[in-house]
Amino acid sequence: MSSSYRSRIQEFKVALSEEKLDLKALRELCFSGIPFEGGIRALCWKVLLNYLPLDQTIWDSFLKKQREGYSQFLKEMIIQPGIAKANLGLSREDVTMEDHPLNPNPESKWNNYFRDNEVLLQIDKDVRRLYPDMAFFQWPTDYPCQLILDPQNDYETLRRRVEQTTLKAQTVDRNRSGVTNVSSPGKALNLYPSNEYEVLPNGCEAHWEVVERILFIYAKLNPGIAYVQGMNEVVGPLYYTFATDPNDKWKEHAEADTFFCFTNLMSENRDMFIKSLDDSQCGITYKMESVYSMLKEKDMELYIKLQEQNIKPQYFTFRWLTLLLSQEFLLPDVIRIWDTLFSDQDRFDFLILVCCAMLVLIRDQLLAGDFTVNMRLLQDYPISDVHTILAKAKELQDGS
Repeated sequence: MSSSYRSRIQEFKVALSEEKLDLKALRELCFSGIPFEGGIRALCWKVLLNYLPLDQTIWDSFLKKQREGYSQFLKEMIIQPGIAKANLGLSREDVTMEDHPLNPNPESKWNNYFRDNEVLLQIDKDVRRLYPDMAFFQWPTDYPCQLILDPQNDYETLRRRVEQTTLKAQTVDRNRSGVTNVSSPGKALNLYPSNEYEVLPNGCEAHWEVVERILFIYAKLNPGIAYVQGMNEVVGPLYYTFATDPNDKWKEHAEADTFFCFTNLMSENRDMFIKSLDDSQCGITYKMESVYSMLKEKDMELYIKLQEQNIKPQYFTFRWLTLLLSQEFLLPDVIRIWDTLFSDQDRFDFLILVCCAMLVLIRDQLLAGDFTVNMRLLQDYPISDVHTILAKAKELQDGS
């Protein structure tokens, strides 16, 4: 570790030791990247995503309340009616003349259960293939959820629920841009078919199962948006960062903390996932066109070239923007980009600058390429050095 890096870590420690954090100073510090050591990154993200209050004296009481609230969500929302009691040889109180599995009443607990299964099956399909080129999400977590795994209670794992259901997931085309994205080989989605996963022993659960639970709770609490394919790619880096926190005191609560940070992030970003808002000023179409508006201002020649080739922004920026670039780079690089994104007060405006920088940095190749070559470049972005991209985005922001 270089002396300059050590002194940078010290700067963060000093900033985070204040009883009342200076958000402006912390943002400036985080913009150039946040150290992993000592759990500094995980802590800073929680502050930057408006989860942790700036007053450290109330953290203990705040976190206790939040985590208890999350446990309550688990108790209320991850329930298979009657299963545990039936397994224990007790009567099925949930199967009555008034409410039973064939009850068509929309208010029926069973009806809701089966409807939830359709959402769950889509989530399950997506989280099982989260970052297939790394083993982390298949590993057992150090802190399995005892509330769910205890055989004496009324709850069961979502994984078991998926295995037991005979419902077929509805095939929903979530790609509203109308384009089939070409992923690079390392990001192929079928490297590990779901039926080849190692079955963990009783009492254990894999990290992907925790991500599944977070997304299912989010979908239940936000019926207006529920679950949209790609949200798993936004939860993934958040959960990974909190679940690998070197500070065990925080790491133990990675699930609850991830849920609340994801909810906060989605409250800023959710309009991009809502189809009915696509063409509004807060929707994805406007954001995609903003990338080209920015490019037109910064590099007219390149803008004209892409227009002449009829390369529309939705052909590639849809994925860049909705997933916060999480599918364009390796996970450590995504995390580094997010350090800067989260620290910028107008994080989604800065994301547009980053997308514009990505175009400007490959301008020579784009100017020389035809439609096919350029589409391949844009859908499998060639530059892997994210520091260069972020530096160019900052240049564009400063108007250089």
